[in-house]
Amino acid sequence: MNAFLHITAEAAGFNWYAWVVLPLIIFVARIFDVTLGTLRIIFVARGKRNLAPVLGFFEVLIWIVVISQLVQNLESATAYIGYAAGFAAGNYFGMWLEDKLALGTYILRLITAEESGELVQRLRAAGFGVTTVAGEGKTGTVQLIYTFVKRRDVEAVLSIIHELKPNAFVSMEEVRSTEKGIFPSGMAAQARGSLLRKSK
Repeated sequence: MNAFLHITAEAAGFNWYAWVVLPLIIFVARIFDVTLGTLRIIFVARGKRNLAPVLGFFEVLIWIVVISQLVQNLESATAYIGYAAGFAAGNYFGMWLEDKLALGTYILRLITAEESGELVQRLRAAGFGVTTVAGEGKTGTVQLIYTFVKRRDVEAVLSIIHELKPNAFVSMEEVRSTEKGIFPSGMAAQARGSLLRKSK
């Protein structure tokens, strides 16, 4: 009975907020904080100057609140663990969310020594603007094919390429801005927005 009372007394003196509740709060807050930071860096790199400052405001606001609580409970080792774990999880969720948003425009370049008429027709039928250029490779004449696509459409375009030209050389890179051109439905507005940002 005395042992039970002793354990109960210790439990009653345990600081649940500092050792359990606060670390969980810090963990969740850091996930939001770092996720916003990851997205902000990505948006800055892609020229989205209007959205990046808004994300930066909430990122710093959350960080200040978290730090203030951490400083008030320096004796809580679990709070430090929650801080570090939230940072790691926030990076993961930020990249996962950015991948789901599928922002950006890509240019795909394809080089093939084979006849490319069917491939060009399929891509154009899907709504993509395609430019073809005749070139000279190591083994003879080749066809260079260029197309601009939204990031969310990259897999669809690659599937068409792999189906019709599985041995073709393909490279792609992100484009910061576009001016005019032929795009699938909904992409023209993005092109105009990129042009306006570029002209400022």
